Amino acid sequence: MTSRRNFVRMLGGAAAWPLAARAQQSAIPQVGFLGSDSPGLYAERLRAWRQGLRETGYAEGQNVAIEYRWAEGRNDRLPALAVDLVGRPLTAIVTSTTPSTLAVKAATTTLPIIFFVAGDPVALGLVASLNRPGHNLTGITTLTVEVASKWLQLLYELVPTAKSFALLVNPTSSALAEVQSRDLQSAARILGLDVQVLHAATDRDLVSAFSTLDQSRVGGLVISSDSFFFTRSQQLAALAAHHKVPAIFGFREFTSAGGLMSYGGSVTDAHRLLGVYTGRVLKGERPADLPVQQATKVELIINLKTAKALGVDVPFPLLGRADEVIE
Repeated sequence: MTSRRNFVRMLGGAAAWPLAARAQQSAIPQVGFLGSDSPGLYAERLRAWRQGLRETGYAEGQNVAIEYRWAEGRNDRLPALAVDLVGRPLTAIVTSTTPSTLAVKAATTTLPIIFFVAGDPVALGLVASLNRPGHNLTGITTLTVEVASKWLQLLYELVPTAKSFALLVNPTSSALAEVQSRDLQSAARILGLDVQVLHAATDRDLVSAFSTLDQSRVGGLVISSDSFFFTRSQQLAALAAHHKVPAIFGFREFTSAGGLMSYGGSVTDAHRLLGVYTGRVLKGERPADLPVQQATKVELIINLKTAKALGVDVPFPLLGRADEVIE
């Protein structure tokens, strides 16, 4: 009888192990990550984000699980992907672009959202203010409110004889395109300049946009701080060089790839901070209580080698203000 009772007890214990394992597994926080492009194009940003998570005590696959969704460059897929993530038992959702952030914001008003955007979160309608975000969103921005107008001013200093410039935007990221177009047009009116807005949402569109630049003979090109353009920094630098167009972008990856000028914060550092904020939310802090963090340092980088190839003389005062000069 005793051995039979021991046998039954052993069976009961064995049956309980899977339940205990499942309970332990379900206790691990689940985080959704919605990206506008593909994992390969996000490699550097993901490494920085995971570093930020580790700084707050979280390691993917150990004490936090990540559900990834990728739009593969198609912003029209983001709303459905956002709804899919919101329907899962997640603790929070992380977004890495303006379109993905807006898609998740539309899908939930309760689930914590930690975002990275390269624009003004207040103007984009994401938060009530930077210091007091309110509701369920907070995150990191790498650009100041006036950055689009600053891009135009810097480019105008470089080619002061020009009277017209162009702005390249992604029409499928309409919120960011509208905000930066409005900012740039306002700055252009003050400077007495004309701005032509060009659209590109595919690689073919980029080629077409630069062909249009050849015909319009603008003095230079401002590139919107859109994720689609960021992942094509090398292609944009090559196209600008081929068409001999002075161009400015918000990311140093552009000048490192041979682009003329960049002005903005570090995307890598911003994603590390995004990871830190993700960890803080996982530990119980409310997004409404976490101020949106702005880039602590905005860098002006000038590629002097590219300037010489374009036949552009960089004014000494502008050169003196540069944080880095590539020769």
